[in-house]
Amino acid sequence: MSARPSEGGLRRLARRIDDYQDALGRGISWLMLLMVAIVFGDVILRYAVGRTWVMTQEAEWYLFGIVYLMAAGYTMLWNEHVRVDILYSRWSPQRKAAVDLVLLIVMFFPSCLMIVYSTWPFFRASLAVLEGSPDPGGIPLRWALKAVIIVAFVNLMIQGLSQAIKNYYVARGWEGPEQRPTEIY
Repeated sequence: MSARPSEGGLRRLARRIDDYQDALGRGISWLMLLMVAIVFGDVILRYAVGRTWVMTQEAEWYLFGIVYLMAAGYTMLWNEHVRVDILYSRWSPQRKAAVDLVLLIVMFFPSCLMIVYSTWPFFRASLAVLEGSPDPGGIPLRWALKAVIIVAFVNLMIQGLSQAIKNYYVARGWEGPEQRPTEIY
């Protein structure tokens, strides 16, 4: 391990991003409770009374979409995303970090930027007409759900920046993998 630099601005930035993602992820998790309550109420009313509402069903879909998208950065922070570890699991921590850093730069950031760029026109058109549900009694905020896609991918890129900083520190030998915030929180 080469000499570790003092706690610099980049490392502090990564810690702040991690703290933000952790707080956001924990906050978003409360939406799951709301979603479960709505689904439970919907099922009870459907079978007990034989009644359901379009708005209730759309609320379930909206909440699921919001939770799924907005929790992506939190998932990345805790390193819980899906991986195929055939080769990766056998590599040294420094090699893993170097490969992760390269893949973040070459694949991750361009993919996120492409999604934000390609989603923007759909959001803008939806907002221009204040698009709502096509179904009677549905939620009149379809444009807001499209905005969540953009916000979520920007948020994911912010976490990607933190991961890139942490991977750089490990790849350089300034930190060991046991010191990475994703593993010590």
